[in-house]
Amino acid sequence: MKTKSWIIAFALVCLVGGNASAQINVDFDEYFENKTLRLDYLRQGCKKHDTCIAQQWLVQNSKMWAGSLTQLLDPIDNGEYRLLVKDYATGRDLYSRCYNTLFEEYRETIAGRDKDSVATFEEVVLMPMPKKKVMVCLQKRDAKEIFQTATQLTFDPTTFRAPAMPTAKNCIPLHVNGDPHKKIDVVIVAEGYGIKDKKKMEKDFKKFTEYMLAQEPFKSRAKDFNVWGVGELAKESGVTDPNAGRYVESAVGSSYDIFGMDRYLMTTELFKLHNLIRDVAYDHIIIMANCDTYGGGAIYNYYAFSAVLDKWSMWILPHELGHSIGGLADEYVEDDPNYNKRYEDHEPLEPNITTLNNFDSKWADMVKKGTPIPTEPVEGLGKRDNGPVGAYEGGGYLAKGVYRPCTQCMMRNYADFCPVCKKRMNEVFDLYVK
Repeated sequence: MKTKSWIIAFALVCLVGGNASAQINVDFDEYFENKTLRLDYLRQGCKKHDTCIAQQWLVQNSKMWAGSLTQLLDPIDNGEYRLLVKDYATGRDLYSRCYNTLFEEYRETIAGRDKDSVATFEEVVLMPMPKKKVMVCLQKRDAKEIFQTATQLTFDPTTFRAPAMPTAKNCIPLHVNGDPHKKIDVVIVAEGYGIKDKKKMEKDFKKFTEYMLAQEPFKSRAKDFNVWGVGELAKESGVTDPNAGRYVESAVGSSYDIFGMDRYLMTTELFKLHNLIRDVAYDHIIIMANCDTYGGGAIYNYYAFSAVLDKWSMWILPHELGHSIGGLADEYVEDDPNYNKRYEDHEPLEPNITTLNNFDSKWADMVKKGTPIPTEPVEGLGKRDNGPVGAYEGGGYLAKGVYRPCTQCMMRNYADFCPVCKKRMNEVFDLYVK
């Protein structure tokens, strides 16, 4: 890492994280400017341990902080990791957001479970620009699911000198309804579009906007969304697919076959991705991949990915947004030897699966009185119907020991989002508009 005029105080510490949502009244104007600060870092590790290596601080958006000015501390207890910003002088919690990472998924693969297999992943966190010196805590959960600070940095805006950044790409307004501070701001990034694909890219932007807003609960909340499109035309069309022997230098370096899973379409080049959209007001990212092979993927508060397929994108996209925006789990069962996440005697963090160890903490209050738990699946449902809320065995990739809310759901087989998933999505939407 190059020496800068600013100094990062970097220390690996283990401090109790506590509950950042306990403090709810933070005056944005007292502590923050209407700009976006970005931290680039590398997460390096294996199944047993990991560490974060700071790379640089950047001004992601010099004109706008896209998030809410009032909902600064994340009340939703989801995700394996959390960004927590604290006032340096008083230790007061000022801003927090939970998230997951591609590294966390890597740890559950065959390669990641090898104690001697060390991998490095790019990660990016965003926060409103502090007016005063702050502590930036990168936290992860311990064995009891409590957040602990693993890496603590200091940021002092009075000594910070922003490094030069490449010119940002123009963004296209696709669905704009007002002040980004009071909207859910989504940027769609065009990936795999060649020089001759400009008109197709513009049509696909509109398609993806329509696909997202066609599904509940997005449809009822359409006026709460701003959607923008950003694209950079590459020399050739398509994305990398090792299974087909195809390697493409695309805009954000995406690829199929991530972690040996054929349909898993993702990118590990987060610095490049965020550089591309650095002047856009966004809370969430969709990557729209110009390729004709079924594929996609998503990670909570990270990004959602979908291939552009006429018959499938309208279902792939909302499913992946369930992951990236709602932090929802997959509800289907899949015997994949490359991925081996297990739940022992605890409840999963995701709101739409349960082990019944503490069902009252999940959706027990949404189950009709007299419904047997576990619940037998309903036969003969229409393709889009959920069936009644209960606890149906099979979910989180496991056939036994994990239960889902309904027989069918967008997170299982592209039915409508079930009531439990809709509830969580609306809770997240509210975080940005209230």
